Amino acid sequence: MTLEQEKHLQQIKDEFVVLADAKYRKGQEEHGGDLFDKDVLWLLDQILYEAIDQVVYALTLREKLVLGGVK
Repeated sequence: MTLEQEKHLQQIKDEFVVLADAKYRKGQEEHGGDLFDKDVLWLLDQILYEAIDQVVYALTLREKLVLGGVK
């Protein structure tokens, strides 16, 4: 990989660490308890809710880009 690619990858990894830390802590505030002790169906439901959110956000962003209404 080029130096620029290595730099870009490092930026992505650095940002991921910051975002994952904040997301985990927010989840602890909202749901409490030890994540590893959560019921498997609860975990699956959370995965599905997050996936639905991703699609909604992606479709909304695409619509804004196509319609030129980017803010």
